[in-house]
Amino acid sequence: MEGIEIVRLDQGRVGEYHAHIPGSSEVARLTWVLRDTPAGPVRVAEHTLVPRAFEGRGIAARLVDALIADAREAGFRVEPKCSYVAAQFRRHPDWAPLHA
Repeated sequence: MEGIEIVRLDQGRVGEYHAHIPGSSEVARLTWVLRDTPAGPVRVAEHTLVPRAFEGRGIAARLVDALIADAREAGFRVEPKCSYVAAQFRRHPDWAPLHA
């Protein structure tokens, strides 16, 4: 879907990725919480929420892609508590080093 803007909201130990959908006031989101581990920080991906009217357009995948890009850049790992994020990890074996 063209024109989607992904915004990162980081409040320290919790955060969200928002996908702003052009022409709509609705927002898709991926929520996470920080968990400290001996191996380093882990963002637990809790929920991926896409408004029903916008399902099936790849918006959730874009949210997960933003999380993965940040994990690679910032050096944290991801625990996919959300079933959608877990499914994306299964589809992308190259993400295995980022899995917590």
